[in-house]
Amino acid sequence: MIIVYGIKNCDTVKKALKWLADHHIEHKLHDYRVEGLDSDFLEQAEAQFGWENLVNKRSTTWRNLADEVKKTLSKTTALSVLAQNPTLIKRPIIMQEGKALIGFNEKEYQAAFGQ
Repeated sequence: MIIVYGIKNCDTVKKALKWLADHHIEHKLHDYRVEGLDSDFLEQAEAQFGWENLVNKRSTTWRNLADEVKKTLSKTTALSVLAQNPTLIKRPIIMQEGKALIGFNEKEYQAAFGQ
């Protein structure tokens, strides 16, 4: 079963979940706003995608961050800022069974899932 990390009311997550359902791929959502995220997951995601790709700079959370936090965000501070503000994490994220996907791109999902 594929675990999709994201937030249930996010439109991009909804698109990814619908795509998986339409292609009969067993999956479940890990809503990290409700269920939280552990530091191991964030470290693995950072190693896979880079901290810059994890930060959703189009989010309301990003716009509401203090300018000082935005200006000084770096690899050393990003994971703690993301842990404190999980809605700042780009979504959805899939990291299992040899697949590493962030965001939703239909062509990438087709390639990853052989559809």
